[in-house]
Amino acid sequence: MKWLREWIAIIAVLLAFIERGDAQVIAGTDRAESFRENIYGLGISGGAASGLGVSFRAHFPSLISVQFVGGIIKSSSVLSSSLGAQVQYDLVRGRSTRFFGGMGVSYYYSGESSNDLKGPFRLGLGVGGEFLIQQSLSATLGGMFTYFSDGVIVPLPELSIHYYFR
Repeated sequence: MKWLREWIAIIAVLLAFIERGDAQVIAGTDRAESFRENIYGLGISGGAASGLGVSFRAHFPSLISVQFVGGIIKSSSVLSSSLGAQVQYDLVRGRSTRFFGGMGVSYYYSGESSNDLKGPFRLGLGVGGEFLIQQSLSATLGGMFTYFSDGVIVPLPELSIHYYFR
């Protein structure tokens, strides 16, 4: 029942963004394939399916984007880290928003001398939206059905903020 409340909250946040940006989405001449050069982004990202930490994203002139995420934290004798990647396929792209389908994969480690996590490998499949905050700064919010290597499948959010450059 707790997951239902979390998903209702996520949907409410998405609806708030959609209401604000629905007039800006253009599904015609402003499609991703009309871009003539690669666009790169650096930022932070967090999600069970694609990793937690510093993020690098590349938007290609096609409908495909890739994102690599890695992070590490060490406190006293416990080491926690994650390494992940996500592939995104643009379904709709506008001037300041885009809606995409994505697939993520990651590996999490936490422990002193061995991994204490029961399901360290994760694989996710879902959808998301990216919203331009300022000229080169964007926020991404998505949801993925995440498979953990111990057999658990849970719908979980993916969040990120990126600064873009060419």
